[in-house]
Amino acid sequence: MISHHERDYSMSKKENQVIEQDELVEMDTSWTGQVLVIGAVVGALTGLAGAYLLIQRARKRAEPPNLNAGEGIKLGLLVFGLLRQVALLGGGDEK
Repeated sequence: MISHHERDYSMSKKENQVIEQDELVEMDTSWTGQVLVIGAVVGALTGLAGAYLLIQRARKRAEPPNLNAGEGIKLGLLVFGLLRQVALLGGGDEK
């Protein structure tokens, strides 16, 4: 009988395998941590820049920041569009 730990290891090992022309090939996943850290830093800096712009707009108007529902929806759709474009990066001509 396979233990819980062995089953988890075999499942995670399967995620790192790719079939190329009927041949099983191991993928190198050592870069994933670095990509996550870079993405987190870029996301934090982008969020900080967005907050700074919101503060500047509020100061210019001499009132506290106030986002209405329409602006929130527009911003959400823009973020989802951006994430979709990021997901498509490096895909070449694949659709």
